[in-house]
Amino acid sequence: MRFRHPDGTLVHLAYCTNVHPAEDLDGVLAQLARYAEPVRERLGAGTLSVGLWLAADVARALADDAALARLRGELAARGLEVVTLNGFPYRAFHAPVVKRAVYVPDWTERARLDYTLGLARILQGLLPDDAARGSISTLPLGWRTPWPAERDAAARRQLDLLARELARLDRPVRVAIEPEPGCVIETTSRLRRTLAQVDPEWIGSCLDLCHLAVGFEDPAAAVAAAKPVVKAQVSAALQADEPADPETRRALGAFAEPRFLHQTRAADGRAWDDLGEALSAGGPGPWRVHFHIPLHAKPEPPLATAHDTLTDTLGVLLGGPEALVDHLEVETYTWDVLPAEHRPGGARSLVDGIAGELAWTRDRLLALGLREVTT
Repeated sequence: MRFRHPDGTLVHLAYCTNVHPAEDLDGVLAQLARYAEPVRERLGAGTLSVGLWLAADVARALADDAALARLRGELAARGLEVVTLNGFPYRAFHAPVVKRAVYVPDWTERARLDYTLGLARILQGLLPDDAARGSISTLPLGWRTPWPAERDAAARRQLDLLARELARLDRPVRVAIEPEPGCVIETTSRLRRTLAQVDPEWIGSCLDLCHLAVGFEDPAAAVAAAKPVVKAQVSAALQADEPADPETRRALGAFAEPRFLHQTRAADGRAWDDLGEALSAGGPGPWRVHFHIPLHAKPEPPLATAHDTLTDTLGVLLGGPEALVDHLEVETYTWDVLPAEHRPGGARSLVDGIAGELAWTRDRLLALGLREVTT
């Protein structure tokens, strides 16, 4: 979906397809038919933006002109457009156990550079004619351990190579580094040091609003530290105000699942790499958990979501006289690992859920003074 900010900026709102498992092109095309087009129809939108996740094998296949034309044709036929890609997971994002494997390869490895440049070349071939630019979100260098100075220097060299190659493309594509708890770049204050060392024309930040909430970051300070903001992921963190309460502990336990890492932070600064570790340690709250909760479907008490961080950051980014971001991506990839009572039962209910999240976000943007552009 498209919106016009009062300053004239065209803002694209997409949903991220990393919620769907696919490791080949046929799988990606099937997602468009089974989910993305029905979501567009449910919303009554003339055009729906999708933030594609293309696993490494799919990206290699799309280096072929015929394969890329096939994807481009399917997108057009279904009323879909692409201005942003999620380049964080490399492959196997829906394996039974992902956890820290999602950070491999990291930015010290040539495979990460080649994958990201491959995505950039694909994206320039998918961009709508009137899109100002494309964007690709990527991991915050890597997991924090081990990360000696020589690995940091190696990642910096790779980012320099990335910027030089992006400058050679026919259409502008920017890469957005996404801070995440537990990683080398965990917060926007650490991100600021990295951004000061790279070319800001081609490399900026991706603000995942769930991650900001888990880090108890102040929205205005985070946005100021993260400039240039290339992309924002509209996502909500799980919150437990009283984690020592037995009922709250039971409710939290239902979110401690085996596939994804659910980094947990307490307001007093205590940190755990996964929710199960936090539950074993215990202690006072509030806690915030890296578990992307559907935007429009908050959990039942005693749990909640950190919606204040979500709405306040959207306000900082788009509620002022100048739009500070033009690519938004709803990224709730956790639908099928939610506790059973909250989990969708099939394609139809997942379509309903994704459409509900996009409608929720649309309402927030309209309340901030943006105008929906119908095509």
